Amino acid sequence: MTADTGGRTSTMEALGTDISFNFSYEELEGDPDSSARSATMSIDKLFPALLECFGIILCGYIAGRANIITSTQAKGLGNFVSKFALPALLFKNMVMLDFSNVIWPFLWSILIAKVSVFFIVCVLTLIVSSPESRYSKAGLFSIFATQSNDFALGYPIVEALYQSTYPEYLQYIYLVAPVSLMILNPIGFALCEIQKWKDQGNHQQSKLKIVGLVVLQVLKNPIVFMVIVGIIAHYFMHQRVPAFMAEFVDGLANSFGGAALFYLGLTMVGQLRKLTRSTVVTLILLITAKLLLMPLICKDMVDLLDNSNTSALNHSSLSNYAFLYGVFPTAPSVAIYAVYYNVTSGMVISTFLSAPIMYVSAWLLTIRWMDPQRLMNSLQNISFNISIVSCVALVWTITVMFLSKKFKRLPHMFTVNLFLAQFLTCVGMILWNFVVKEDNFIGQVLTFTMLCTSLYSTYVWPGLIALSLVLMKRFEDLKVSPGMFIIAGWGVPALVTAVLLISGEKMPDTIDSSFFYGKAQVIIIIIIIIINESVSSTQEPFLNSRCGSTDCLLVQEEELQQTADRQVARHVLLCLLLTVSLLANLSSCLWLLFNPVPGSLYLELQFFCAVANYGQGFLSFALFGLDKHLIILPFKKRLRRLCYGKKQEELLPSDLPEDIRMTCTQFNKYHKDQCFHDIVKKRRCGKSTMVGCFLGCELVEWLQQVGLAQDSGEAVLYGMRLQQGGVLQHINQEYDFQDGYLHYCFKTVPALRPKTLFALLCFVHTVHCSPGTV
Repeated sequence: MTADTGGRTSTMEALGTDISFNFSYEELEGDPDSSARSATMSIDKLFPALLECFGIILCGYIAGRANIITSTQAKGLGNFVSKFALPALLFKNMVMLDFSNVIWPFLWSILIAKVSVFFIVCVLTLIVSSPESRYSKAGLFSIFATQSNDFALGYPIVEALYQSTYPEYLQYIYLVAPVSLMILNPIGFALCEIQKWKDQGNHQQSKLKIVGLVVLQVLKNPIVFMVIVGIIAHYFMHQRVPAFMAEFVDGLANSFGGAALFYLGLTMVGQLRKLTRSTVVTLILLITAKLLLMPLICKDMVDLLDNSNTSALNHSSLSNYAFLYGVFPTAPSVAIYAVYYNVTSGMVISTFLSAPIMYVSAWLLTIRWMDPQRLMNSLQNISFNISIVSCVALVWTITVMFLSKKFKRLPHMFTVNLFLAQFLTCVGMILWNFVVKEDNFIGQVLTFTMLCTSLYSTYVWPGLIALSLVLMKRFEDLKVSPGMFIIAGWGVPALVTAVLLISGEKMPDTIDSSFFYGKAQVIIIIIIIIINESVSSTQEPFLNSRCGSTDCLLVQEEELQQTADRQVARHVLLCLLLTVSLLANLSSCLWLLFNPVPGSLYLELQFFCAVANYGQGFLSFALFGLDKHLIILPFKKRLRRLCYGKKQEELLPSDLPEDIRMTCTQFNKYHKDQCFHDIVKKRRCGKSTMVGCFLGCELVEWLQQVGLAQDSGEAVLYGMRLQQGGVLQHINQEYDFQDGYLHYCFKTVPALRPKTLFALLCFVHTVHCSPGTV
């Protein structure tokens, strides 16, 4: 799929007479089965495979988010996947591998690509990291950039693409995986051990002992151990698993796929809250290395080394396969290694970014023989279709921001401007799809003005939002008029577009709005993105019965906390993901500016940029469209009433499930007195009244301290059972039990010593609340 300058290319002028770019398509001369080009991938099966994989991941995430499966329980599933299911799967496939069909240059290419990326990341980390964690970060970051999710996510996608055309490609997954497990990961672990050795100061462990510990750790890994056993058994069992153990091995191996994907979803819960200042730039670089650098090096290595392949079609297919393999996201096991360095959030982001990249890559690689004009039409249609759906998502999101009154506060005031820019961008693309096909220059210019101004505004606002977060963190206030940010967010793009319209020259025969004014427009986009990236680099995230009184101070306090919540973690994630898309746009512009014959990989990058530019509404909706207090909690309350058929507080004890009754009985009998003593505090709820209550997070912490819950997830479930059983309630009966700064109180007075009981009765006498509040 490299550019062919021998006359077999089609050229479309997009940047004027001095710059043009070609999207080459290969005729594959000499191949007797040239019609097989369309069958190199079963693209029709790719979307169902992606839906299956990411659907199971989403189920796992929902289960973890809703505390259906707690983090402690998830560890058990993770142990099963990594120590039983995956080793059995590897053993089975190592035994059954057919080495006679292996194209060894392909394996050497992947090996060289992985080693190259590993050492690039390692060396750069050693150079820029602080001495106190230099070696451990170098080891873990290098593992992050090279260890792919080969089995849980990669294998189903490869199977969907190549099962009917190149079934032998599936076995490469099992041959490539040991490169990381047995060669690169031990080097990363060795760097971590070196860091421990340096931190000890007295250097009690010798270097030889460190090497021995690393080797022993690798050999004790069930995955590595079963790979070695499987390779040995391959020669003794003649590529067949014995009948007496075949069913047993199949049972474990077949359980891996769904369980691993479900566990991946579980591990994603809460990871984005762990973003810190030092990890934002790190994650951008690591994700770029994993999703952009790795696939390009894999493809180039195959193109360079696989010269002995007589079939041009097979060579091209292997090259495409290498590119797809490089896009596979980071394996979930990296989360176990990197838990202390907060790069697990990068695993979450890379997993979901890999989905559109894989789909677009596979789709484009199957249509590489299409002519450029048809490809440009396809790009225009994709942008148009995505814009329509994104418009709907943005209308919902903007409505939520106004109904929740968040648009009046910072930084949500700036976020609403970003959403508005995204909405106008989508509207502009929808109009452009109709105007560009008509011979109406004035209509084209007006539509182009709206489209480019709003698109450039989406480039500027992430940097301004990041800057506002830094200023509010540092000075507890913006210290700058919000109007200045709004003027910059809209004024700079409008000014740039005006300059482009005045000084630029319209390019003939182009339907792509990105190149309507040719080279000058490309240079302007580069400048805007670079300025925004420099501003974004300053981003510094910081991770974060009714009362009788008509104006309960505690309720007001909760409402104030809700309205004052800046949702910093969500804003940080929004800026981070938009920064990744800006890097893709920057790469696209620079690639085209310096390479007039960019080839089909550039086209793939263009498709990704189109999705990133006009599909931002999906991201905005996912982060801000489902407001907790406006949508989620009322929905849960209505759903609970539909399930129970009547108010839960009216349920009789006999109507409650057995586990809730047992939990409440146990708590009332053995733990309530001590809990009341430890966490219940007198808090003022009115001008002259007080109430004994506690925060939800205080009960969660107490339950873990006394051993009634092993983690926060189990503690929340325990608290929800107590609320359902009538032991505790929210002071305003508005919310279910949550691990947060919401106030709750026990419904009944516990049995106390006489002096304590007398004092409590005197206290209750002054509380003017509805019956059962204290």
